[in-house]
Amino acid sequence: MVTANDIIQTMYAMKNEQQSIHLMRFFKTAKGQYGEGDRFLGIKVPLTRAVVREAKCQVPLSEVEKLLYSEWHEIRLCGFLILVDEMKAVLPAAKRAGNPLRRCEIKDFYLRHVRQANNWDLVDLSCPGILGAWLLCIDGDGQLPQRQVLDYLAVSKNLWEQRIAIVSTLALIRANQYADTFRIATLLLANQHDLIHKAVGWMLREVGKRDMNALRTYLTAHVHELPRTSLRYAIERMDTIERRAWMQL
Repeated sequence: MVTANDIIQTMYAMKNEQQSIHLMRFFKTAKGQYGEGDRFLGIKVPLTRAVVREAKCQVPLSEVEKLLYSEWHEIRLCGFLILVDEMKAVLPAAKRAGNPLRRCEIKDFYLRHVRQANNWDLVDLSCPGILGAWLLCIDGDGQLPQRQVLDYLAVSKNLWEQRIAIVSTLALIRANQYADTFRIATLLLANQHDLIHKAVGWMLREVGKRDMNALRTYLTAHVHELPRTSLRYAIERMDTIERRAWMQL
């Protein structure tokens, strides 16, 4: 077993003051910014991933919880990445049925503590591999999970839950399932936050990578409601002439 304290001590030893200052600026931690008050050890993501690999599937959820409530951003990230690995280990595979009960346990744990994913990187690096992966797998009753959980998150008053709602659909997009992305994007059309506009545009662009006509159909219906940032992100893969035409609508 690997404990939270084992991981925390390892990560404290990696502290980099100069990198910490850079990350605090990059993740907008000043007063009034979306990451206000967050603290950084100054550890780059590849180093955090290396810690996760060493601890892979050896950290009980009770210890992961301690990581998720750390004051340090990178330690929280480590906890979420451990959960991603835990989910990956119980997904169905060619020679493995997976473990639906364990998948549900991990998903429930994630949702209980989801507000600890309180910056965009914590969201983006965790939710597709946890919530998104869970939504794609048949549960213990032989049924696919209901996807209303995305709708509940989308109408939350919490910015990070709203972003989780749309970014979780990346896993569905990769499975060529786009309806949930379009539904959640529509729920978020009136959202005023730039981080949501960017996330919606990103997911729409991901749809377009796989099915440009599906993206065009959605844009035709919603281009006049879609924030300009979302639209710019969504059409990045189109040629110059088509991008210009969409932006002029």
